[in-house]
Amino acid sequence: MNKPAKKPLPRFATEKAERDYWETNGSTDHVDWFQAQKVTLPNLKPTTKTISLRLPQHLLDSIKMAANARDVPYQSLIKVWLQEKLHSH
Repeated sequence: MNKPAKKPLPRFATEKAERDYWETNGSTDHVDWFQAQKVTLPNLKPTTKTISLRLPQHLLDSIKMAANARDVPYQSLIKVWLQEKLHSH
């Protein structure tokens, strides 16, 4: 069975023209996704979201002391501990 030829990507004069095009057209006319390969992008940083977390003062003080003993910011230590806990289950 012959695969239909893929359409060449159009050239866009502006970013708006490109956005308008992709809002009404799919990529399957232009890309053979069966030929796609996985890539690793090691320099990308994961997006973060700020949250508000209420902790008892004594717990926060203990976390800050533990972080100070390790010479790391306490927020970073909390993230490490949370990640370790997630992976241990």
